[in-house]
Amino acid sequence: MALKIGDKAPDFALKNADGATYKLSDYQGKKNVVLLFFPAVGTSVCEKELCSTRDSMKDYESLEAQVFAISVDGPFAQKLWADKHQFNFPLLSDFNKEVSQLYDAYYDVWLPGKFDLKGVSKRAAFVIDKNGVVQYAEVLENAGDEPDYNAIKEALNKLS
Repeated sequence: MALKIGDKAPDFALKNADGATYKLSDYQGKKNVVLLFFPAVGTSVCEKELCSTRDSMKDYESLEAQVFAISVDGPFAQKLWADKHQFNFPLLSDFNKEVSQLYDAYYDVWLPGKFDLKGVSKRAAFVIDKNGVVQYAEVLENAGDEPDYNAIKEALNKLS
């Protein structure tokens, strides 16, 4: 079932390529959290989305938000990509596909007929307040679409 505004965000623990564990619950009472699920490293729309996020990091920081980008890619591929683009926020590996499913940001089959890739994160954006409650939720069916960055920042602005 899709998460909606007012729902308690499911907690998770995911690792980055350095092996550091990030838990959503560690940010409760401290920072708002922006979760950006994306289908795959090295793809053009994902690159555009995460580079845009990187370039807007001062906006997110001023709104007391911690940004995380999550995909089912392995942490080693994420690290190569993050280093190449100098992302200034953690990329977290949901290699086991558990968190993407918890957030209903999951394709059973992505690019059917062309590649038939099973179990890939959908492009999605969630804003979670300091109490762990979803304040913005956008799950895109078309991976070629980008999230509404202005709406994400507006949701964060309402929390400050």
